[in-house]
Amino acid sequence: MVEANNDSGSVRPPVHAATAALRQLTEVTRAFESRLQQELTVNPTDLLAMQHLISRGPMTASALAQAINHSPGATTTVIDRLEALGHVRRESEPHDRRVTRVVPTSESQKKAERILWEMIHVLDDAVTSRNPSEQKVITEYLLDVVERYREVSGLSDQ
Repeated sequence: MVEANNDSGSVRPPVHAATAALRQLTEVTRAFESRLQQELTVNPTDLLAMQHLISRGPMTASALAQAINHSPGATTTVIDRLEALGHVRRESEPHDRRVTRVVPTSESQKKAERILWEMIHVLDDAVTSRNPSEQKVITEYLLDVVERYREVSGLSDQ
């Protein structure tokens, strides 16, 4: 168990070392996202949009707005910024030319994927260096943590 101090200096009940490690993971994840933002010269909202476009592929502006939880107008501003930086382009939907899709450019996608795959590779190494039964426990634990995060954040209802 690890003691946790709060901002007022008082000591909270001890937390499990795994829980403390998750807190550290959250902190280094933020640092990694900051590095990615710097590499792509984008702000957090634009990075979130890029992450959705890279993982899901081309999206309509309305689907992107829903994915990043922004209004259509605010999403248009995000798309304009990403387009000005050369990260995305707008294309007509092949089946309905009235609909516009937002498409990540191959250069930006390659740059982001290079950084992301570097991170994914080292994370995969961390788990594959364990035996299969340990890998199973790690995976089950992380899936449980994700579900509990969803519950306390209200995301499990979606």
